[in-house]
Amino acid sequence: MLRLYDYLESGNGYKVRLLLHQLGIAFERVEVDILAGETRTPEFLRLNPNGRIPLLELPDGSRLAESNAILAYLAEGTPYLPDDRLARAQVLQWMFFEQYSHEPFIAVLRFWTFAGRLEANRAAVPEKRERGTAALRVMEQHLSEHPFFVGGAYTIADVALYAYTHVADEGGFDLSPFPALCAWLERVRGQPGNVPITWSGA
Repeated sequence: MLRLYDYLESGNGYKVRLLLHQLGIAFERVEVDILAGETRTPEFLRLNPNGRIPLLELPDGSRLAESNAILAYLAEGTPYLPDDRLARAQVLQWMFFEQYSHEPFIAVLRFWTFAGRLEANRAAVPEKRERGTAALRVMEQHLSEHPFFVGGAYTIADVALYAYTHVADEGGFDLSPFPALCAWLERVRGQPGNVPITWSGA
């Protein structure tokens, strides 16, 4: 059975949990409390020297880190990752966008809020807010013309971007100026097998 090292409030962990559930794949979930420093223990660093979750352990003992790499691995051979060369590259394009232009701002502000670190990082907040809003504008523009991010169908590009976007308000982002994005969030919520971010079952 697959084993997922995870933190329940993590959007990156949620991506993997969501896709596993949508694929109907059973897994064991191991909670790793990042706020308590559990990803920095010698025991965890032996599993992932980068000291981050999520981490997926395969039945043969192989391990795979980085949430979007895990999504690509799990989605291989399923409708969530297109076979078409261009469509596949477009999925990766949006997943790279999520990690470079979206997550560092939207997810970080949510984490600072959740962890009580906003005041300590006050000087960096305006730039994080501005760049996170810029990413939401890019998404809004695309979604005003497309129901999903690639090929008119739900893919792991949507999984990757949904994870932190649907809880962006927890980091202080107002999504009301983005109607196409909000409609997309509802479409994703309506996908078979959708589970909330706090769902911990397998």
